[in-house]
Amino acid sequence: MNSLSLAVRDSSTMLRRNLLHARRYPSLTLNLLLTPVMLLLLFVYVFGDVMSAGIGGGGAGRSEYIAYLVPGLLLMTIGSTTIGTAVSVSNDMTEGIIARFRTMAIHRGSVLVGHVVGSVLQSIMSVVLVGAVGVAIGFRSTDATVLEWFAAFGLLTMFALALTWIAVGMGMVSPNAEAASNNAMPLIFLPLISSAFVPVHAMPGWFQPIAEYQPFTPAIETLRGLLLGTEIGNNGWLAVAWCLGLTVLGYLWSKSVFNRDPK
Repeated sequence: MNSLSLAVRDSSTMLRRNLLHARRYPSLTLNLLLTPVMLLLLFVYVFGDVMSAGIGGGGAGRSEYIAYLVPGLLLMTIGSTTIGTAVSVSNDMTEGIIARFRTMAIHRGSVLVGHVVGSVLQSIMSVVLVGAVGVAIGFRSTDATVLEWFAAFGLLTMFALALTWIAVGMGMVSPNAEAASNNAMPLIFLPLISSAFVPVHAMPGWFQPIAEYQPFTPAIETLRGLLLGTEIGNNGWLAVAWCLGLTVLGYLWSKSVFNRDPK
């Protein structure tokens, strides 16, 4: 068996292991998934009439705010789901299973690949579930073409891959699961200070650059443009650049930590 076949076989085994863990212990995934769902319902039904006053020049209603809100919540769902990845990786690093894997005749990178692919699959399933809730409460994307839907799915997948690699690195450098969860909290916090809930121009002037030049805002605006037909501008290129940059950074970080000799 050549090295490529060995890597694929062992990565498939690790992927199956991580998916089985997620199925046996669904409480972590459900708890993280409930955050964007509750925010979606809260901002639509409690704050919707007030928040919609700042959309479309002040003439928008609750239905328009649902359309504005859902793309941001879909990306926030990805950030929320990947926190579970950081916790899972930290558990593997601190409970001794990684040390056991190091002594076995398996492809070294398969452990990381299993975590990453499993997390991306969970993120996409979570996005589908939150999207279904959004559709149930009134979200519609009638103007998007099939190509734009595929582009939106590709963007969500790229974003999930990028945040997953960052979460893997956070999990590896954390001394325990609690620290991993705390270290990964920016993945939920950043969408709150992006254009997910209100337009950037409605924020204080000193705060607008912080909201505009972070990873979530370009991705959110690109997703809105693909699904709702709004102006994308340079946000598409910025979103792709952020995804590629974070993926490379997270991969190199995770690989470096994983390849260190255990103390």
